[in-house]
Amino acid sequence: MGEASVLRSTASRAAERRPSVMGGRTRLRGFTAFPEGGPRRDAARMEDPSSAVTPNPRWTFFYRHRAPIIESRYRERRRHHVVTVQPRRNPAALAAPELGSLRPLDETSQRYAHYYGIDFDARLPELEHGFGYFEAAGHTISVHAWRPAAPRGTVLICHGYFDHVGLYRHVIGHVLQLGYAVLAYDLPGHGLSSGPRAAIDDFRIYREVLEQCLSMAENHFPRPWHVIGQSTGGAIVMDYLLHHGFDADNSPFEQIILLAPLVRPFKWGVARWLHTLVRPFARSIKRVFTVNSGDPDFLDFLENKDPLQDRRLPARWVTALKRWIPGFEAADRVKISPVVIQGDQDETVDWRHNLQVIRSKFEDPEIHMLAGARHHLANEHGDYRQRIFALIDRYLA
Repeated sequence: MGEASVLRSTASRAAERRPSVMGGRTRLRGFTAFPEGGPRRDAARMEDPSSAVTPNPRWTFFYRHRAPIIESRYRERRRHHVVTVQPRRNPAALAAPELGSLRPLDETSQRYAHYYGIDFDARLPELEHGFGYFEAAGHTISVHAWRPAAPRGTVLICHGYFDHVGLYRHVIGHVLQLGYAVLAYDLPGHGLSSGPRAAIDDFRIYREVLEQCLSMAENHFPRPWHVIGQSTGGAIVMDYLLHHGFDADNSPFEQIILLAPLVRPFKWGVARWLHTLVRPFARSIKRVFTVNSGDPDFLDFLENKDPLQDRRLPARWVTALKRWIPGFEAADRVKISPVVIQGDQDETVDWRHNLQVIRSKFEDPEIHMLAGARHHLANEHGDYRQRIFALIDRYLA
């Protein structure tokens, strides 16, 4: 089978993935694994996502990971390319959940981390990388933690819609170089977390997962805490802050950095009308991979080489967004000043409207416009990333 055929087959099988939760079991159809020994990407080529070896769809995923919070067993079923995940709960751990006891990665987890370039512990001395799961809002959430020997604080990374932690190697790596511990989890329905793929019934679920993550991180991750949220991740952070009515004195985060935060998507009026028209007849529509970054290697990796990408846009996610926006825009103003970094060529979110809303909800937000930058700032072209990192350094270094 040629490389192009493998890519098409991988994309097709990823599109077929339909999770269901029945009796505590989550089934992930078509989840392809990584070859024995892991795909090869040397350090010199780590900046190029396209250099990753494409997973072969004939390999099935076998993974076994134990953690005090959840013990997950992945059983191989080669004939149907189906993976069964059965969490076995530790009642004592769930009664007092914590993230301070995440375990080191096993061999298969290391191959996963190597594939996405987030195996920083292989390159940075005295860095610990823990991985595990926690329960929140009816979901099993996958979570990563990186800890230097003497961290100066902790940065939480909140990813965007259709994303997962594996796509944030640039931001995570830069924050680690600044000396911080990093905590990052996959949203429900994304990456290795449970839930219908890329779907949600209520944005409140996203907020509850964030609340649970912060509660479990208490006493285990050094302060001060900061947060970086991309797109939908930024919306979740803002929703959390407004819902609780925090101010600068009682917010859990000292610095709040939002990359192209979502309030309303691009051309939202047309999108709402199409959603109303299509929803009675279709549960989802085909996802269109837009040019949301100036980095062609990232765009190619996203569409052709990432087995965790979903190929359908569920109507129920748009329904949840339609319900969330009015409540967010009606929320009371809070005395917090987030940092907002926004590209003026962003055609994923309605950034002009969104910045007006953010100015009305937060006190003196510091807004930095990047001329020519698109939406996925965490994976923009290298020149833009350096400018974004320079802004991050201004607040975190």
